[in-house]
Amino acid sequence: MVSKQNTHILIDSAQQVLIVFQSQWRNVRYPISTSAYGLGEESGSYRTPRGRHIIRAKIGQSVPLNGVFVGRRYTHEIYSPGLGQAHPNRDWILSRVLWLSGCDVGVNRLGSVDTMRRYIYIHGTPDTEPMGKSASHGCIRMTNKDVIELFDLVEPGCPVEIS
Repeated sequence: MVSKQNTHILIDSAQQVLIVFQSQWRNVRYPISTSAYGLGEESGSYRTPRGRHIIRAKIGQSVPLNGVFVGRRYTHEIYSPGLGQAHPNRDWILSRVLWLSGCDVGVNRLGSVDTMRRYIYIHGTPDTEPMGKSASHGCIRMTNKDVIELFDLVEPGCPVEIS
C-alpha cells in the first residue's frame, strides 16, 4: 500500500488532466474538466484558480454514486437524466467533494481571490458532461467513478497544484 503522506496532485488545465503522484513508481491520471471561462482567481469570475492549493476538506465519504450535493450537503437525491431535465440550470455536484484552499496570500488566498471562499471543489458530475474539455463553472469536474477513487487516495492537507 502506498502512503497517503507523500501524495500530491497536479491539475494540468491545458491537457485537462489530473495526475496523482503517490510515489516515484505510481502515478494515476484522470481526465477532468476545468472552467469554460479559463483560469483566474478573482471572485465572481467563474474561472479555475491557479497555483498552490491543499485539500481543505473531504465531503461525502458514504454518499452513493451520483448522490447530489447542494451547499456541500448531501440532499438524498440520486442524479438521473430525469432529475437533470427537471432542474436544467443546476450545476450538478455529485458523489464526492474535495474542497480546495489556496496557499498563497494575495494569489489564491484571502481577499477577493480566496479559493476556499469561492467554493472551488474537485467533484463528480453527470456522465453526460464532457471530460478533457473546459466546461465547468470554476471547479474541477471528474467522472463519478474517478472522483470516488481519488477521494480514497487523498487526505485533507494533500497538496494540489493547478497550472
